[in-house]
Amino acid sequence: MQERQLRQHLGELLSGGNAHLDWKSAFTGIPPKLRGVRPSGLPYSIWELLEHMRIAQWDILEFSRNPKHVSPDWPAGYWPKTPPNAAAWNKSLKFFARDLVAMKKLVANPRTDLFARIPHGSGQSILREALLVADHNAYHLGQVLTVRRLIGNWK
Repeated sequence: MQERQLRQHLGELLSGGNAHLDWKSAFTGIPPKLRGVRPSGLPYSIWELLEHMRIAQWDILEFSRNPKHVSPDWPAGYWPKTPPNAAAWNKSLKFFARDLVAMKKLVANPRTDLFARIPHGSGQSILREALLVADHNAYHLGQVLTVRRLIGNWK
């Protein structure tokens, strides 16, 4: 019973919407012309944050389930190199959603040992990686909101 509750809580944490904004709300209603705007004093745009979140989440997911996965170089491999065109924006949102669902399924699967060390890691567990995804996403969603407020695109 406790393990089932833990898996349920992890799924809810990954989805967001309890103590912080959910990812869909954070990225809805942003006009294309504002997606690449870097507000004065900030080194990133909403587009850069979205793409960074997507890449990092994908990397954590793949590390969690694929012993042959190779992470991108840090930091260059975790930040976008392309401009924020509509096709790239939509693709990033699609893959972010897909990978989030995959992480939630991994956590929800009763055959997944949440506490076991990942054999190809250095002490990490699926539990730790799921918490890392949730924490990383929540952190950057807060930044997305800050950028949206600074560029006049938040209620």
